[in-house]
Amino acid sequence: MKTLVIRFSSIGDIVLTTPLVRCLKARQPEMEIHYLTKAQFGPILSGNPYIDRLHFLQSDVRALIGMLRQESFDQVIDLHHNLRSLRISNGLNCPSFRFPKLNLDKWLMVRFKWNRLPDLSVVDRYFFTIRHLGITNDGLGLDYFIPHDDQVFPEELPESHRQGYIALVIGGAHTTKKMPREMLRELCLKLAEPVLLLGGSQDRGDGEYIREADPSRIFNGCGKFRINQSADLVAKSRLVITHDTGLMHVAAAFKKQIISLWGNTVPEFGMFPYYGHTIPSKPDPRSDLIEIRNLPCRPCSKIGFDQCPKGHFRCMRDIDLDQVAEKAKGRMAKG
Repeated sequence: MKTLVIRFSSIGDIVLTTPLVRCLKARQPEMEIHYLTKAQFGPILSGNPYIDRLHFLQSDVRALIGMLRQESFDQVIDLHHNLRSLRISNGLNCPSFRFPKLNLDKWLMVRFKWNRLPDLSVVDRYFFTIRHLGITNDGLGLDYFIPHDDQVFPEELPESHRQGYIALVIGGAHTTKKMPREMLRELCLKLAEPVLLLGGSQDRGDGEYIREADPSRIFNGCGKFRINQSADLVAKSRLVITHDTGLMHVAAAFKKQIISLWGNTVPEFGMFPYYGHTIPSKPDPRSDLIEIRNLPCRPCSKIGFDQCPKGHFRCMRDIDLDQVAEKAKGRMAKG
């Protein structure tokens, strides 16, 4: 059997599909698994031993469908479920199975704060898509495989960070999911250990602003490392402090201790640190979810905004940095 899995973006969403891919292969080792995503996210899956071939989304969808038809897929598992993925799966002349996105329930949560969402991770909801195959979640959590060429060696870091560090992920696709940079700077000053800042090139300026608070102890890695290198640095950290963003899920794949900082989104959407059969109402002991609960305007979006719609940004600004630092201290003491 030949199967095409579709998930175009983004980092976290793709990492959250890895248990499904692994369980598909474990149940039917002879199955040939192909994966369709955007080219910029290909490195995330390049080392995955359960995927036989990667395909990349093209601007010319008709040509892409023509190319994929030559593979003669037996089935399509559409984990993205938008108009473009629908067009592609319908064009391949084989059975297709689509992820239930629960958009109405998410809208009700955002608009009226009515929580009708299941107490489940997106990972477990992905498995609903393949229930016709009788495949269940093995509970082993997420996968992330780093190619050898993307490993970061100690000599590539400042000497101060070679014996261990806290990885602080300051990036994020939406401003309302990120803690303001002045708060991140203050948080770093409350942490006793060396701090490695991670983010994209667009976060470089904020990283420099934070680093200037204590250049000897804070290293700005934003924009310096490829995605797999950033993942390797997460894997080698002693603790990860992060927003609700892709590297949070990468950290969970490596079973790291995580302190996640939540702004306009909520764990109930199912996108929280997942270690295997984790549910929103009962986080894994390795994970602290820091959020301002019972804020009337939260969640204000299932994704995020460029600025707080209310103007006050209390979901992030009301977070107690002393509490975050104390959580970090306790987790570092546990090793």
